[in-house]
Amino acid sequence: MSDQDTTARFEQALRDLDTRRYVLRLYVTGATAASQRAIANMREICERELQGRYELDVIDIYQQPSLAEGDQIIAAPTLIKQLPPPVRQLVGDMSDREHVLLGLDLRPTGSEPGNFSRQPS
Repeated sequence: MSDQDTTARFEQALRDLDTRRYVLRLYVTGATAASQRAIANMREICERELQGRYELDVIDIYQQPSLAEGDQIIAAPTLIKQLPPPVRQLVGDMSDREHVLLGLDLRPTGSEPGNFSRQPS
């Protein structure tokens, strides 16, 4: 395989990463302050980093306890990244942006805040 073929395959792999669809579930407990922060933080992160490539379901465990039981939720707020694999679970109000981005397989590319790119899986 030539260097040109390798470069072309690598560039295609990067384009494929940019088109992956994210399926996320955010479990919250009613309208608490932590729940509201988690919802706002996740919506901002998704719009900024995954615009047009995500589905975010917000689930109140008081209203839908069977869903929380099925996903084995023991604390809230909890974010479940169902797709793309691997499945990940993050707990808290999602205010630690870097932690959330790493949990979504996104990583900082430089030292400037807000400068992120997709991390290969």
